[in-house]
Amino acid sequence: MPLSALSASSGTQYAMFPDSKPIKPFIRWVGGKSRLLPRILPHIPVDIKDYYEPFLGGGAVFLACSGRIAGRAHLADLNEHLVAAWVAMRDFQEELRPLLDWYMQNDSKEFYYETRASVASTSLVEKAARFLYLNGVSWNHLWRENSRTGAMNVPWGDRQFKGIDEVIMKAVGTILNKADIVAEDFRTVLRDAGPGDFVYLDPPYLPVFSNPDVEKEPTAKFNKYTAKTFEMSDLIDLADICREFSQRGVRWVMSNRDNESVRSLFPDADIVQFTTHRSLAAQSKREVEAHQSPEAIIVGRG
Repeated sequence: MPLSALSASSGTQYAMFPDSKPIKPFIRWVGGKSRLLPRILPHIPVDIKDYYEPFLGGGAVFLACSGRIAGRAHLADLNEHLVAAWVAMRDFQEELRPLLDWYMQNDSKEFYYETRASVASTSLVEKAARFLYLNGVSWNHLWRENSRTGAMNVPWGDRQFKGIDEVIMKAVGTILNKADIVAEDFRTVLRDAGPGDFVYLDPPYLPVFSNPDVEKEPTAKFNKYTAKTFEMSDLIDLADICREFSQRGVRWVMSNRDNESVRSLFPDADIVQFTTHRSLAAQSKREVEAHQSPEAIIVGRG
């Protein structure tokens, strides 16, 4: 459906022009949406009361459309290490900067594995710095946690830690002044969304199976960013919440893989289908994501 038709049918005003140059995310996150912003932003309303994003990750969409938010931004993710990084960027930049510099000075392959094996500090700022370092130099910037211990278990990515540009830090810190950031489940985060608010959803994509009859052979694993994986039952719950949003006038957009299972969960939404290039390398052939991946932008009719 053309964007003009989508706007007319939903009764919602959507941006027909590009936003100012988006702020570059300070976290590189597998499945991040920086490259897809030109496709996603036209479906996000110009006028947003409160903004909700319960699968925050690198926050590319939030950073890009933050200028449209009149009220508060409610940001969340179940990964407590990632959340610590976002909170530190909002509240503790002066304490965070020297820690990032220290990681840059000590960076090496051996240091990476020593840091990965260490127990995360209970100090929020130290936890944030450790996360930003490990995520910054891990293989493909991937953060994956052991399902039994919760420990990060991604190998070294053969790259240097570059820290975070000070200009980006200041810009992100300013934007986050109007944001609440928590490590909570999406069901809790989305309870208070109401008419006039906007919800952007980018849940972990469920694995694609090389053999649909043998569910132990996934070709891609994008649901293990925390020890608790995102399962089909979670996506079904999320679809139910979206259906309720549409009924009570909450505007929402979801990014997801385009397949029959996903489309069947959102029969009353507008689905924009396209193909995007996935460049995620793999350590084993069974984990390879298709180079040309079918993608869907699901737009609620709120």
